[in-house]
Amino acid sequence: METTQREELSSFLSVLPPVDFCCVYGSTLHPNNQDKSKMVDYILGVSDPMKWHSLNLKMNSDHYASWMVHLGGARLITNVADKVGVGVHFNPFVNWNDRKLKYGVVRMHDLVQDILDWNRFYLSGRLQKPVHMLVDNLDIEDVNSVNKRAAISAALLLLPSKFTEEDLYAKICSLSYMGDLRMFFAEDTNKVNKIVKGQFDIFQSMYKPFLEECETKNLLRFSSAEASHTKLVQDSSLSATRSLVSYLPASVRSLMGKSLGEKKFVSETGRVMGEVCIGSREEAAKCMGNVMKRRVMVSSARQAVSGFLAAGAINATMYLSQKMRKAWNSRA
Repeated sequence: METTQREELSSFLSVLPPVDFCCVYGSTLHPNNQDKSKMVDYILGVSDPMKWHSLNLKMNSDHYASWMVHLGGARLITNVADKVGVGVHFNPFVNWNDRKLKYGVVRMHDLVQDILDWNRFYLSGRLQKPVHMLVDNLDIEDVNSVNKRAAISAALLLLPSKFTEEDLYAKICSLSYMGDLRMFFAEDTNKVNKIVKGQFDIFQSMYKPFLEECETKNLLRFSSAEASHTKLVQDSSLSATRSLVSYLPASVRSLMGKSLGEKKFVSETGRVMGEVCIGSREEAAKCMGNVMKRRVMVSSARQAVSGFLAAGAINATMYLSQKMRKAWNSRA
């Protein structure tokens, strides 16, 4: 990202209370994007959302749905995000410096938990795709390495023995849309392909270290190299499958264990650990896919209701109609 673009995107933060983390994502990251009418999407991480919203209401009350401001203010905003949604409050349709913005506010603790454990698989899914970090006081970029390693493992489980590099990034990108209710009626059916093709070089730089790590561990190898059509071959044996499953977050492995069975053992540190019983690669892939679909479905449904409440009926209807228009155009 060029310095001028970074400065332009960072300048919005000057009208908000301080944040510990900020990233931008979406079409604003596309290298050839010159369309300033596109909405800019921000994720803001803060230590205490209620205190942050209290300050922001004094500075930017017009960013919020009026009913939330009048009925409960910061406490209501935070409660709706935590108890109805998945811990993220979004303010969409914010106009600033002739640009349309949308920003989501999340508690730093919740952000880290989702990155490490996929307990909601909401923002963790977003951070598996290209984002540009503008503020990173707590080194989330380093923490996110665990998330990206797990994403590669999950994608490899779902891919055949031979695939292209583009196939891999498309599978990683699709993880957070598995079971997403919006994909049935309010999302572009070509969304995954557009994300990967538009930001292929960024995907490559994000995942290169982890692919090299997999190659070192003999989990996969590069068979040929032709830009986005680089061919890869992975080891589909049971031992490789067990290795991939071991890199998945504990909450996912736990649910897989309940379905497939689990073997208990004592680690070198004396802790009792569980290992998923894997009879075949196909069985493991199907089980993990089902776990992820259910998790994404629940999170997307909760966030949809929370978003409707947080944005207000008019804004929510506008946002949904725009999404549905794009979705139906992609099906035409």
